Amino acid sequence: MVNMVNTFPSNMVGFDRLFDEIENQLNRSNDGFPRHNVIKHGDYEYTIQLAVAGCAEEDLTIETKDNSLIVTGNKRDDSDLNYLHKGITTKDFGRTFKLADHTVVDGASLEHGILSIHLRVEIPEEKKPRTIPIGKTTKRKLLKD
Repeated sequence: MVNMVNTFPSNMVGFDRLFDEIENQLNRSNDGFPRHNVIKHGDYEYTIQLAVAGCAEEDLTIETKDNSLIVTGNKRDDSDLNYLHKGITTKDFGRTFKLADHTVVDGASLEHGILSIHLRVEIPEEKKPRTIPIGKTTKRKLLKD
């Protein structure tokens, strides 16, 4: 196991939480179900698509909590059907995606077995880059100890 904190340059201060999250993701077992795509639309918009064949809207739950997007699916009981071949899985699932700060869910849609979740990053005005003009400033009195 690699200690992520010792791997990055010493000029990266305050990234402990990020390193811990990377380590957690590397150590986490994930069966890859359901399969998904992440699509980037410009600098601040994304769509996550999940293949959820056989699911209806009432079988799916989408929630956000602590910078995580949690998608769960509880398939209906179809044990009353007499399958000759069953190639489409009907197992329940839970899938969690870590979201960057200031990421909000714009909405979701379900079409042709694909659940699309639309995300947008809303950077607060105080976090946006700004240019500081250089000019005359008033002299400030220095505080003496």
